Amino acid sequence: MPLVSRWAGQKDSKQAITYDVTGAGMTQELDDRQSRLQLKKVGTLAFNTSSWVMRAQKSDRLEFLPKSTYKEVQTIVKELVDLAEKCKSLKRHESPSECSHHLMTTFLEHICNDQGMADKHMFSDCCNINNTERHKCFLLHKKDDADYSDIFQIPNPEQICEMVKEHQVSMKERYIYETSRKHPFLFGPTVLTMSACYETAIQSCCREENKTECFQIKLELIRKYTREISLRHHHLCEIGIKFNHKLAKAVELVLLTKKQPKANFSEIAKLTMVIKNLHQTCCEGNTVACVVGRSQLMNYTCSKQAVLSSKITPCCELPVPFQGECIINSENDDKPDLSSLPLSRFTEDQFVCEQFTDKHDEFLQEFLYEYSRRHPELAVPVILRVGTVYQNLLGKCCKLENPLECYSHGEEMFQRVVRESHERVKNHCDLREKLGDSNFQDRLIVLYTKKAPQLSAQDLIMFTKNMAAAATKCCPLSDEQQFVCIEDLAKLILGALCRRHEAEPINVGVGRCCDDSYAFRKPCFDDLQVDGTYISPPLSCDQVISLKGELCKAQEAEFQTEKQK
Repeated sequence: MPLVSRWAGQKDSKQAITYDVTGAGMTQELDDRQSRLQLKKVGTLAFNTSSWVMRAQKSDRLEFLPKSTYKEVQTIVKELVDLAEKCKSLKRHESPSECSHHLMTTFLEHICNDQGMADKHMFSDCCNINNTERHKCFLLHKKDDADYSDIFQIPNPEQICEMVKEHQVSMKERYIYETSRKHPFLFGPTVLTMSACYETAIQSCCREENKTECFQIKLELIRKYTREISLRHHHLCEIGIKFNHKLAKAVELVLLTKKQPKANFSEIAKLTMVIKNLHQTCCEGNTVACVVGRSQLMNYTCSKQAVLSSKITPCCELPVPFQGECIINSENDDKPDLSSLPLSRFTEDQFVCEQFTDKHDEFLQEFLYEYSRRHPELAVPVILRVGTVYQNLLGKCCKLENPLECYSHGEEMFQRVVRESHERVKNHCDLREKLGDSNFQDRLIVLYTKKAPQLSAQDLIMFTKNMAAAATKCCPLSDEQQFVCIEDLAKLILGALCRRHEAEPINVGVGRCCDDSYAFRKPCFDDLQVDGTYISPPLSCDQVISLKGELCKAQEAEFQTEKQK
């Protein structure tokens, strides 16, 4: 059962919010009058909480966040909520998207008009440029997962429960404030959902006899989910920023098709564009548009259950705050019978090159769609590798006199890509089983110190610790699950390493693996050789003597860390 379903509570009336931030004509199925009536249903609380998220998330620079007090945030939230109220009473010629954009502009102007705030938090460079570039500048200052106070630490459950009775709304707002600035890439709708989970968990635990244990269990689940989904949102934003829009669309298309393999191509293609545009809106920090855009998307999805998926019915019956996360985390629909539609039409049809030339993007998208619905057991990066191989194959073969003879070997090439990817994961897990967890991380440190010796000991230990943890989680699974699990986590871990490289270049080899191909990023790092250009700094005798003394006094965990350094 998805996490959010556990605290969904009683059903609530569903608010169908139509807010055309997604594009692709989704709202064409609702007439303009109905859309505006539904938009007016959005309550003040939705805009209020969205504004809290936007304020905290848009405090982009790491140094800025701890200095922005809860009281300082309250002032600007009131301004934004007053402005948001106007978005609920639009005239016929006024656009909801434009109103949401005005909220963002107002927010940035508030910071820039306060010279003391701009200087104090190092935003002066952003404030000296126009609105469009100013927004981009603020976004570039975002940094994830800083060391802020942890809302999940409950030192005195009785005191917390008393505070909930007296100040229920402020507790929820405080959670939104703390979570948003700790996870600035977490999409607004998810922050609001987790705030509802947090509120429900607190209320539930305050009725328990052993409140401390209840808090520890339930809030740890929320903390863990929030951390994991924040990493995924950050990764999605990185794809949209670092690579072109075609890759972002390809990722969304594969994810959608794996989850909804019975849906036809035109429906998947339409939803792909909608979700890609919505994620871009969310990544840009436009939280109000992100929140209501997600609501619109989920409302549409639930109205199309028969076409999209049989697995989302329980999610669509949940109250609005929990609906979206439940659908996103729902299991893949059952694989359809596709025996009458063989994939061979992409490798044996004589008109392949004609379609590849005339409808290049659409044809490749359709290939990814057909391949994904036949192979839901494969991870997204592996399917993208197959798609890249197919695109390169046609690019070569369609220039030849007899292209069919050339691309007819495509199926064999696809199988080889999958087989080689699977073998890499198997070898990885076999090594872990042979060495054990501790020695396995030590081996990873040696390997990656040679690949990226410019990294600090702290960075190398953290990176390999995450890699080792992924192996510990995934390797005990069945072969099929093991394969998907390792590939899925590796893309996030390597994504973080590449962001580190983006901030401070490591070496040419790392840069090549990060930049050349998203699909082949993992194989590239696997095959990365020793950096022969690196010249290590000298190690003095005094450093060696000091190191030995520290090791003798260290505890086991400290000893392990010092040994790895």
